[in-house]
Amino acid sequence: MTAYDAIADWYETTFLATQREDPLALGPALRELLGPGSGPCLELGCGTGVHAGTIRELGWSPLGVDVSAGMLHHATGRLPVAQGDAGALPVATGSLAAVVAIMVHTDMPAYPAVLREAARILAPGGVFVHVGVHPCFCGGFADRSDEHAVVIRPGYREPGWTTASWTDQGLRDKVGAAHLPLPDLLHAVLDAGLAFERFAEGGEPTPTALGWRAKKTSGAFVESSSPRWTPLQRP
Repeated sequence: MTAYDAIADWYETTFLATQREDPLALGPALRELLGPGSGPCLELGCGTGVHAGTIRELGWSPLGVDVSAGMLHHATGRLPVAQGDAGALPVATGSLAAVVAIMVHTDMPAYPAVLREAARILAPGGVFVHVGVHPCFCGGFADRSDEHAVVIRPGYREPGWTTASWTDQGLRDKVGAAHLPLPDLLHAVLDAGLAFERFAEGGEPTPTALGWRAKKTSGAFVESSSPRWTPLQRP
């Protein structure tokens, strides 16, 4: 059982209740950056599938992949899902027009490899949308206990995994978090062969979320022997 399996019921029934008013403006960022479209849109680390409705509203057909069976137990009623590692996706090369990752890069220590996989499965001109924890204002080094200010302590420049958190009411004190300084995170996108198009921030008064839309360049290609998509059956 992964750490995410252990918290899946709490996440679905308790944590998400605190996010109903979307305090980080994740919905607006996703709508702005992904935009209207059609065809499959794969969400990496889909968790319990709470963003599937927004993706569907934009005209896309949401699909989800997550490593946690506990999380996917809640997601199967919201979108087709498969259990798997986002760094080795069960999706054919060059087969999708859109991939999204929403508030999950801090759950993925090998996020640069995940970005390369996203670039692999995107068709040329396909888009990748990232909406995640803002690396400059969140993490074990950031004290957000005062809602009107963020105190940045030493540690921002140190990539790695931490269980330090300013609150015991969130995810990070329970499962930990990966941190990449902003330059490392942005360079990983470029190294994957993705070209930035637009950016967004969310959260008040200091942004908690940072998002972007990037497009697969025509020359980006990473060979992989990953199996084809095999969705889990809905209950």
